[in-house]
Amino acid sequence: MDNGGGGQSCLTGVRILDLTQFEAGPSCTEALAWLGAEVVKLENPKSGDPGRALGGKAGAPDDPYFLLFNANKKSITVNLKDPKGLQLVKDLAKQADVMVENFAPGAIERLGLGYDVIKAINPSIVYCQVKGFGEGSPYESNLAFDMIAQACGGTMSITGERDGRPLKPGPSLGDTGTGMLLAVSILGALYRRKGTGQGEHLQVAMQDAMLHYIRIAFAAQYRTGEAAPRAADSSVSGANPPMGTFPCKGGGLNDYVYVFTSRANPEHWRRLLGVIGREDLIGDERYGSPAARAERADEVNEMISVWTRKHTKHEAMEIIGAAGIPAGAVLDTMELSNDQTFEDRGIMPVIDHPTVGKFKMVAWPVRHSGSPPPVTPAPLLGANNDDVLTSWLGLATNDVAALRANGIVG
Repeated sequence: MDNGGGGQSCLTGVRILDLTQFEAGPSCTEALAWLGAEVVKLENPKSGDPGRALGGKAGAPDDPYFLLFNANKKSITVNLKDPKGLQLVKDLAKQADVMVENFAPGAIERLGLGYDVIKAINPSIVYCQVKGFGEGSPYESNLAFDMIAQACGGTMSITGERDGRPLKPGPSLGDTGTGMLLAVSILGALYRRKGTGQGEHLQVAMQDAMLHYIRIAFAAQYRTGEAAPRAADSSVSGANPPMGTFPCKGGGLNDYVYVFTSRANPEHWRRLLGVIGREDLIGDERYGSPAARAERADEVNEMISVWTRKHTKHEAMEIIGAAGIPAGAVLDTMELSNDQTFEDRGIMPVIDHPTVGKFKMVAWPVRHSGSPPPVTPAPLLGANNDDVLTSWLGLATNDVAALRANGIVG
């Protein structure tokens, strides 16, 4: 492959010191690694990122959770409780373009690696922090994980059945969603720094990030003057029957097809009537407008369900979609994993991990010059100690050996 293809040369020469763990931070730095940055993940010599130990296969040290968020990175192990270890981190930060951390509130400062300290060492560094709650929030000292951010950031309040309890959306918006926003901001800071040499202190709170993902809900609130409601399988912007999931032949847990008729395109409804064999209703004022159909939502939805129950979800998607109506089969993770086209297109490649073996993972979905970035396996704990310490800091092999012998690196 051409060195410029696949996106792997976009950030060539950019060095990122990664002090993140679990998902919000690692998803950010992994995205940058896929784009060609040299991401060095700094870990505890004994246990590493806690995500490694969530319960992988017997004989494999790292859980699939860790593998999925740390591809294309390097790992070094440094004892942050040793003053020499802390000095080593400062030396690495001096050579870095970007430093990212998502420790508990106040932890990085207590270690002596806060922004003011690192800025004094490297004034042009882009120093990045992911926290649960933003500075100035009454909860800024609280811990947060994905589900906490989603609860406090509004996404749960608009998820679930209309009269049911709030539910957590399946995607980890609080973690990976926050990580992607930070990744975009890092790219912006690097672009500016290229011309000015100016560093940056970036902070993103997971709760704050969630507001970005529910802007449509705030639009609904402005229109009605009330908090945006839960909308089940519809939209907080307002229902437009038929719109939602419809049962399909098979009756399984995910044997449904999603059908959407847009308020902006009346042809969707007329085409759908043709698909289900109800051309007799074309022009019928009882169903002629979105408002009229909303008054008969149950009737309209049952009309569509009668037809979809006669077809598998794949058949329904193909037939309805071919008629120029938005439709999508509800696909589960196993169906997606078994879809060979994702592997063929490089979206879910199979990689060779040194201990896990063959492992199919979700990669970067953006194509650069026709190809997604290549994927290398997540690193074993401390696998790159010698490489990084010699290439970043110019240490001799015997110097690294001495650090290892003294327990400063693993």
